[in-house]
Amino acid sequence: MRPFFQILIAFCCFSLSAQKQLTGSVYDTATKEPLEQVSVYFPELELGTVTTADGRFQLSNLPSGTFKIIISYLGYKTYSAPVDLSTTSNIDVALEQSAIEMKEVILATPFHKLQRENVMKVEQVQIEALQKTGAPTLSEGLATIPGVSTVSTGIGIGKPVIRGLSYNRVVVYAQHIRLENQQFGDEHGLGLSDNGLESVELIKGPASLLYGSDALGGVLYLNPERFANPNTGMGDINLNYFSNTQGYKTNGGYKWSGDAMKYLVRIGGSSHADYQDGNGTRITNSRFQDRDVKLGLGYRAGSFKTDLRYNFNTSELGLPEELGVQTTEREPMLPSQELDNHMLSLRSTLFFDRSSLKATLGYSTNERKEFEDDEEEIAAIEEEEGPALDMKLNTLSYNLQYQLPSGKKLETVVGLQGMRQENENSGEEVLIPDALTKDFGIMATSHIHLGKSDIQLGIRYDTRAIEGEASGLPSEEGYIAPIDVDFSNFNLALGYRIDLGSKMIGRINLASGFRAPNLAELTSNGVHEGTNRYEIGNPDLGNEKNFQVDLALEYADEHIEFTVNGFHNAVKDFIYIEPTGSMIDGNNVFEYLQQNAVLYGGEVGAHFHPHPLDWLHLESTYQLVIGELDDDSDIPLVPANSWRNTLRIESQKKSADLGRAYAFVTLHSVADQDRVSFYETSTNGYNLLDLGAGANLNFIDKGVSLRISVNNVLDKLYFAHLSRLKADGLANAGRNINMGLSWVF
Repeated sequence: MRPFFQILIAFCCFSLSAQKQLTGSVYDTATKEPLEQVSVYFPELELGTVTTADGRFQLSNLPSGTFKIIISYLGYKTYSAPVDLSTTSNIDVALEQSAIEMKEVILATPFHKLQRENVMKVEQVQIEALQKTGAPTLSEGLATIPGVSTVSTGIGIGKPVIRGLSYNRVVVYAQHIRLENQQFGDEHGLGLSDNGLESVELIKGPASLLYGSDALGGVLYLNPERFANPNTGMGDINLNYFSNTQGYKTNGGYKWSGDAMKYLVRIGGSSHADYQDGNGTRITNSRFQDRDVKLGLGYRAGSFKTDLRYNFNTSELGLPEELGVQTTEREPMLPSQELDNHMLSLRSTLFFDRSSLKATLGYSTNERKEFEDDEEEIAAIEEEEGPALDMKLNTLSYNLQYQLPSGKKLETVVGLQGMRQENENSGEEVLIPDALTKDFGIMATSHIHLGKSDIQLGIRYDTRAIEGEASGLPSEEGYIAPIDVDFSNFNLALGYRIDLGSKMIGRINLASGFRAPNLAELTSNGVHEGTNRYEIGNPDLGNEKNFQVDLALEYADEHIEFTVNGFHNAVKDFIYIEPTGSMIDGNNVFEYLQQNAVLYGGEVGAHFHPHPLDWLHLESTYQLVIGELDDDSDIPLVPANSWRNTLRIESQKKSADLGRAYAFVTLHSVADQDRVSFYETSTNGYNLLDLGAGANLNFIDKGVSLRISVNNVLDKLYFAHLSRLKADGLANAGRNINMGLSWVF
């Protein structure tokens, strides 16, 4: 033990001796006036502050080394530059006024760059912007991001679709660890709340190089809220009401940071009755409710920082099947789901002079209970024998990354990732067997800066082993045989970014990805009640492998921003489910198959903000995706083409009574979808009108803000193509008025 204590004492002394301090000022380039409340932030250190009334700032207890600093303020171009804290103790920064939206650093990629500096195209949206749309859930809000749709079961259950791919092909990260919650199911939602989230980052296309198996379609990276700035404390209360479901969503939190220790706590919940369609009919048993707790504890001393987070989310969700009793009751009827999610993550970083070592550990538990709507199930509940389906998924994950000593031209990260996952069944029915899954991957990626262009390249190797136990007897219907399979794959990625003049950026990214088949695809042999079909797995399924080419062109000046992003995604051995034409016990039989597929399309966006009318914004995005199998049939559950146009006004200056205010009107046009699989039905197009407004209420308190939005203003009766209720003739939600009040203190 003695050598250990000697090393610990030496490390502590090193950390203390390495502490640095940085002071500086921020001012307007044109007027030379100091700027107050400007954000000054080191993303790698997760440390920041804001400027005082004289434009000054100070940050202490910094490690020695070179780190990127991000200085941002609404109405000004974001400043990003490396700072060598070994030799620099003061900087003065002039910010240039700009109508272009303030940009934040991208955290889903390892090099902590602004979007304009990134080789890989990553969309970033602030949670506050999603909440302004009036979306009642996180899944509904994510569907407003270009390239993202949602497979929905009413309002309460939704799973993200990125460019036509979903389920286990999309990886979701929360609290910097993988979200694992039985993604294979059609009616299995995210099981997350947007309480305590700061932003969403979206990687469109294969991200297996960074995240391993299952990131074949893309990644949604949910960034948790930051801790408070050093030696400050703050709290907030947020209240929301939704007229359509007579629902409410509330949360409140408090956070405090000293020089070294910091903590945060947030508690929230929501409750919704059955939603109404455009005819005023309530969709029976679409009600849902949840409760959410988030805790955080951080520590930072010199060259070491650590961040411990915990999230508990519990929800009860009804599963709509047909129109029935019209009521505003909130307790779900049968059939229903009860979900409990626990997520614990620990992320620690040790900084050296020109390199760093980051370790992220995660443990999560997802418990899913499903209650069926039949006489036997009701009797079982009355006798407290438990649910028909009771699955518990325990996941232990680790991610170790070392950033090699880097210079101005080259940055390199090497790492290894892994996961150990156990699935356990306790209910009467078995949808997927008790099983153990083990992942291991090793990767290396480099960013090369060549002046006006950048190159990013990388390589990765992964293995996945799945051991599943037998369920039932071979002579019985629904028997699941034991399984012991291994999968492995190499992946490569290459990207190039170039400045095509002072106002235009070009990007091309080539990347391969893979996905090992999941337990449902390999082993299913029974009725999946949530989808009302008998599913038969295929133990001989192999890896899905894809290769995607992504092209992007971006132009921005003081009047307009314009983006064009196209992709071609070729998938080898694409796994899909298809009816066989036979029936078992009154249920259609579906089986899992494989054949090659291709998806292609893209997004086009424009943002017009004429100078000097910087308060006026006209935003337009168009997205399309086409998915085809090798036999020329269409891939199921591909979203319809859509066009979203928004006229937004946003004040740049604060007034005495009202702080920064905004108002918007959005027209969302969705085309007919007749490119469907043979067992799908086509969907008619529709137009939805939304509007909203909000402001800080300075005449009450500078920390009080109010917002109101109206979705589907004209109370349109419509069916979204990716709604699972469409097959039952149940329409999507009609008009909804959302009123929100926030108080920051």
